[in-house]
Amino acid sequence: MIPILVFDIETIPDAAGLRKVWDLAPEVSDDAVVELAMQRRRQATGSDFLPVHLQRVVAVSCAMRSTEGLRIWSLGTAEDGERDIVQRFFDGIEKYTPQLVSWNGSSFDLPVLHYRALIHGIPGCCYWDVGDSNRDFRFNNYLARFHTRHTDLMDVLAGYVNRAWAPLDEVAVLCGLPGKLGMDGSKVYGAWKRGEIEAIRNYCETDVANTYALYQRFQLIRGALTPEAYAAEVRVLRDFLAAQDAPHWKEFAAAWK
Repeated sequence: MIPILVFDIETIPDAAGLRKVWDLAPEVSDDAVVELAMQRRRQATGSDFLPVHLQRVVAVSCAMRSTEGLRIWSLGTAEDGERDIVQRFFDGIEKYTPQLVSWNGSSFDLPVLHYRALIHGIPGCCYWDVGDSNRDFRFNNYLARFHTRHTDLMDVLAGYVNRAWAPLDEVAVLCGLPGKLGMDGSKVYGAWKRGEIEAIRNYCETDVANTYALYQRFQLIRGALTPEAYAAEVRVLRDFLAAQDAPHWKEFAAAWK
């Protein structure tokens, strides 16, 4: 069984990076730097969401399905810095060569991780291979949009048509899943400033659980799973939830009818 690794990241504006790009004085506060960036972004695009190269990773959560079962967790600890978290992500790919699965990973999560790996000098040879080291990667690698070693569910379900993209929360709810519970991406920066790192990591983990469940449903409709096999995978996820004591998992299980 090829391991399946579903992943999701949470980010905040990179105040230190913005300070470098704009050569701002050190006495300008991080909040002032970020507010200036958001104002400029709103004027340019109508949205204050910063481009991917100016995002800083504060959480990476994963669901790993393998012959050993299912595990959902956040990389590192709440005290770990960005470099350690991003390094763990690429180390995991190097170790397991998994099937990567995301929701909007091609347009957001992976480009952010690419830039942060570049900034921190983080190696990840297997991830970047397009056939130079392993011939199998020439025709199926993590980087090509239409290859399957990384499946961006949002992109695939939209038929690779950007205007047909749909938000994870709404698709999850339409399929009977809990969707987002108590937080969304717009609230992450505020939670981070309040020191609520664990809450961010918990939220990221529930996004991963939604994505994992949708991926199994996708495997059903594309014929990769029989109805019986799909039901078995759903039980695996429900059994995982039933075994957890953390409040965010209890809330997720209760909301999944």
